[in-house]
Amino acid sequence: MIRWVLVVFLVLLLIQGVTPWLGKLGFGRLPGDLRFKIFGKEFFIPLTTTLILSMVCALISRVL
Repeated sequence: MIRWVLVVFLVLLLIQGVTPWLGKLGFGRLPGDLRFKIFGKEFFIPLTTTLILSMVCALISRVL
């Protein structure tokens, strides 16, 4: 159980570090990524980006 918590924590740290680099490549601004403002707060739902990154992770895991 502790091992999985550690793995999830490390993956979240990796994602946080890679996010600005992915933004420069255009991820987060793809068609299907939703941005909207409600009551002065901006919300962002990256549907297309999530699908593409999950497919890439699945391909990497299949290869390894």
